[in-house]
Amino acid sequence: MRMWIIRHGETDYNTEHRYQGQIDIPLSEEGRDHLKESAQVVDTVYVSRLKRTAQTAKILFPDARQIVVPGIEEMNFGRFDGHTHQELSSDPAYQRWIDSWCTLDVPGGENREQFTRRTLKAVTGLIRSAAAQGRSHLVIVAHGGTIMAFMERFGEPKREYYEWQPDNGEGWELEVETDHRPADFPACRLLGKLSFRK
Repeated sequence: MRMWIIRHGETDYNTEHRYQGQIDIPLSEEGRDHLKESAQVVDTVYVSRLKRTAQTAKILFPDARQIVVPGIEEMNFGRFDGHTHQELSSDPAYQRWIDSWCTLDVPGGENREQFTRRTLKAVTGLIRSAAAQGRSHLVIVAHGGTIMAFMERFGEPKREYYEWQPDNGEGWELEVETDHRPADFPACRLLGKLSFRK
């Protein structure tokens, strides 16, 4: 099965380098303008409950049905959300989190292990469902963190978490092998990078 996993287009928070996590920020006007429609005809796109993914999917795949999938939202950055690195630089909790390579608990939010577990459960559930239906193509429009968490665990060849982060409007094309493998461990061979940026 071919799988596309794509990061949403640019928002004002992306431009301002603010943590946006699960704040429901729309695409910016520039973010919309920088996206282009896919040449691939797609009937269904899976998105998170956050509007920036639905707005991106509508531009890339205007005729596709959208299905909201609980669990593929960006990491919950708790009290860090809405702030820049500079604004948080004097916060001891933020500094501890940064020093831990962003793995410790976020005050009022998630730690990376919780986030990764949630993300993997949701995306592998989509893969199992698509495979059971005999689908040849699975398209997901999600978030940078969601993509990094999934790809670090299942992407082949292996890369570190931050090496899998695509730019806004970009993502990864994968060949997913589910036969003769445990249901929670698909093999996702990297075929190439996707870009829907003008």
